[in-house]
Amino acid sequence: MNVIADLCVVPIGVGVSVSKYVAACERVLKEAGLKTQLHAYGTNIEGEWDTVFAAIKRCHQIVHEMGAPRISTTLKFGTRIDRVQTMEDKVESVEQKLKTA
Repeated sequence: MNVIADLCVVPIGVGVSVSKYVAACERVLKEAGLKTQLHAYGTNIEGEWDTVFAAIKRCHQIVHEMGAPRISTTLKFGTRIDRVQTMEDKVESVEQKLKTA
């Protein structure tokens, strides 16, 4: 089953800047072969359910290995089985409605 997810991993106890931890997670997601889109407060991920959630688990493992004693993660995700839909499809649908409004 395909899933589209929005992931925000926040290491706690590592100081103010967290970009190196975010970069490490981005590498994990790319190495897993997932389609991603980084944004200001997280990453959109598209892929097969087991691959997506295994990569999220690996993100936690990597960030802990980097020295973060705690991690707070926000995860939103959705699936649909009536048709194939990509992240771009979802955005395009809204953009088309904005043009007609």
